[in-house]
Amino acid sequence: MSEEGEAVKEITQLAPGLAMAHSPSEGPEDAPRRRGPDPLAALRVWEPRTRLGRMVMNGEILTYEQALETGFPIREVEIVDALMPELEDDVLSVNMIQRMTDSGRRVRFNVLCAVGNGDGYVGLSICKGKEVASTIQKAINQAKLNLIPVYRGNGSWESAEGPGNSIPFKVTGRSGSTRVTLIPAPSGKGLVIGDYGRRVLTLAGVSDVLSRSAGQTRSTINFAKATFNALEELGRTKVSDEIRQRLHITEGRRHS
Repeated sequence: MSEEGEAVKEITQLAPGLAMAHSPSEGPEDAPRRRGPDPLAALRVWEPRTRLGRMVMNGEILTYEQALETGFPIREVEIVDALMPELEDDVLSVNMIQRMTDSGRRVRFNVLCAVGNGDGYVGLSICKGKEVASTIQKAINQAKLNLIPVYRGNGSWESAEGPGNSIPFKVTGRSGSTRVTLIPAPSGKGLVIGDYGRRVLTLAGVSDVLSRSAGQTRSTINFAKATFNALEELGRTKVSDEIRQRLHITEGRRHS
């Protein structure tokens, strides 16, 4: 009996997405509908092709942070779906590209998509394809594979002591001629930035920030990419433990 109990305990240790996929309950009827194919349905028939995927399937890895600590590259989108089923996607732009060839007019679509959990992780991707639906799904999957942890902290001199949902210090991101500078803001200020930058920051879990932009800011793709690159630049900055404590810097999700 003890061996059977241990076996059942091992089987129940699954990643959150896998547990939801193999759960008999279908979830609430008023749950929001997802765009494209259901990732939980893909997890039910998932056969891992990489070592990291097999570790997730076997229950050796239960969180996305543990997957990053292994040092193995994440090359299967099912790994992200299994470890972070709460990810939300946002299609920022769909552009039609027409090109004249010898055989006639060639039409393709350029899709910009962002994904995030609203709590310290965000990804961005641009994909091209012949059909809108398949290109959107391709961009969503690629954005999931490009997830980055976001530094959040209380870097504004106007803020009271304690953690905040802003950024710890000023940082600048570039894409093409567009430059976006993110500046720490006090709690309650909101996202003072353009629409596409606001959508990227919302998915990242940043709720208070000031900004300054320069260059061709009307370019949707470059503005969103510059905002994403600024968040990526935060993670490249070396910060001492003293500054981390003083600015209440957290990386990625905030564990309760």
